[in-house]
Amino acid sequence: MSKAECSMLMVGIRGDDLRPETAIRHELRLLGTRFRSSDKRLPGSPDVAVREARLAVFVHGCFWHGCPEHYRRSKSNKAFWDAKLEANRKGNARTRRRLNRMGWGTMTVWEHEAKTDAAGAAARIARRADVRLCL
Repeated sequence: MSKAECSMLMVGIRGDDLRPETAIRHELRLLGTRFRSSDKRLPGSPDVAVREARLAVFVHGCFWHGCPEHYRRSKSNKAFWDAKLEANRKGNARTRRRLNRMGWGTMTVWEHEAKTDAAGAAARIARRADVRLCL
């Protein structure tokens, strides 16, 4: 694939409302948990913000954020992808620190968790937010 073709492919990748995020939000709705999606008023626009509990949840892609279980280093353009992953990790840490200073807790759900056990991940979020489960 040429550099231009690769660039066009990468431009087409969406940032919001991906399947893992929508699966988590769906399960949270089933539990009766109130939340906001992609709250732009908060640093990092958390994928899920439980405002009553001041909990920001980020659903991270295994490739883009370096999942400890599933990340596999790219075989091509290694320097670029290593720098990209490091920048993503530093940005994530900076966002967590900013939210913590504002009195918000943070939580990360990995893409593979959302795909294989969205209900379990949503229950963990609800417990962490100390929101009564409506079962």
